Amino acid sequence: MRWTDTHCHLNHPELYAEWSAVLFRAQQSGLYRLFVIGYDLESSRRGVQLAEQSDALYAAVGIHPHDAVQCTRETLMELRELARSPRVAAIGEIGLDFYRDLSPREAQYQAFHAQMQLAAELGLPVVIHCREAYEELLDVLSEYPAVRGVLHCFAGSAEQAQRGLALGYFLGIGGVITFKSAESLRAIVRTMPRDRLLLETDAPYLAPHPYRGERNEPAYLPLIAQRVAELWGIALNALSEQTEANVRTLFTRLSD
Repeated sequence: MRWTDTHCHLNHPELYAEWSAVLFRAQQSGLYRLFVIGYDLESSRRGVQLAEQSDALYAAVGIHPHDAVQCTRETLMELRELARSPRVAAIGEIGLDFYRDLSPREAQYQAFHAQMQLAAELGLPVVIHCREAYEELLDVLSEYPAVRGVLHCFAGSAEQAQRGLALGYFLGIGGVITFKSAESLRAIVRTMPRDRLLLETDAPYLAPHPYRGERNEPAYLPLIAQRVAELWGIALNALSEQTEANVRTLFTRLSD
């Protein structure tokens, strides 16, 4: 069996200083491939730098809605250049966040549209962040029918999940699936199309049970996989085969 963590932040200060040790622990846990997701310009640069040092790593480059005011013309030009690296598999994480509103909503929309246009131009999938803005976000996604991607750490309703799936998006499922309070998410996962699920950790955030509240690591991804396999009533090796096929379907730049 092998696993892909489709969303982690080895470029985050909590993990970056020891990224090689974190990667080693992940590989010892059966992880084959990790996606290092950018959230601002510096983390995007770091992600590409890391991915160019290890065959196990790929990067995504993008500006998170929290930092949407950073998304200037110059920033977009640099993201376009970074995305020329064959180790960059996606644009992200991008989207809308109306929970914290750390950037004005107008700036969030502008940055989101600009990066969706960049993804369309480059033929890359997108890694989508959304919090308390699913209806508005899905409206934007519907304007870009040629772009596909993943709704990272999906936390919307069953109806919003169906709308996202109908637009061709995958659902990113992480540690939240192991939380006692996440029965609504488990209900969505039980019945969703199996060829649309991606596994992720969002490390260093959202550690799965029994590590909830601690620093998360990609090495914990098998705990998430175990819960999904239980929900689907399948063996872990079958889940591994399915999710690896899903990764290859969405992220077409992979070399393996």
